Amino acid sequence: MIALGHRTTTKNLLQRYFIAILPPPDIAARARALQQQLTDKYNTRAALRSPPHITLHMPFGWKENKEQELIRLLGGFFTEVKSFRVSINDLGAFPPRVIYMNVEKTGELVDCQRKLSKFCRVKLGLFNDSFRDEPYHPHLTLAFRDLRKPAFLAAWETYERTSFLADFAVEAVHLLKHNGMEWSSHHSFRVGMSQ
Repeated sequence: MIALGHRTTTKNLLQRYFIAILPPPDIAARARALQQQLTDKYNTRAALRSPPHITLHMPFGWKENKEQELIRLLGGFFTEVKSFRVSINDLGAFPPRVIYMNVEKTGELVDCQRKLSKFCRVKLGLFNDSFRDEPYHPHLTLAFRDLRKPAFLAAWETYERTSFLADFAVEAVHLLKHNGMEWSSHHSFRVGMSQ
């Protein structure tokens, strides 16, 4: 007798997602221009594989066949979050590879991220909300993983005095999904819809 194995469909496989704030199109275009400059000058492309964003929850795996449940649960969470403002003030760096736009660490932004992390642990079973258990440091990445150390030194010397000021109201938060090549916004959640 031949035993028939369980057929695994692609819908049962883990997909990669993360949760982030996407700046308005005008600010995103300015950020993308800086990312492209860094790519052209220093051969760093990794930051171009996602839209400019401020991470609220790092990438995690989730079964694609349970995606609607994920969207429903996150939608419920974000109806309780009030809109708040985000300010970007110049550039910063995490030596020896990362150059980013510095996002002001306001109480509202930190509170949103902290509550989201707790919600994801309790309701979604996700425990990877931060990088190496370090405190939340909001930023918008311009170059990272594939920026070689010597190129980082040259790039940072060029860009450390670059001025970049922006301010916007956060009216939505996005669930991004990886398609095997790059990240894109898969679903947006309006914030404060219950108020």
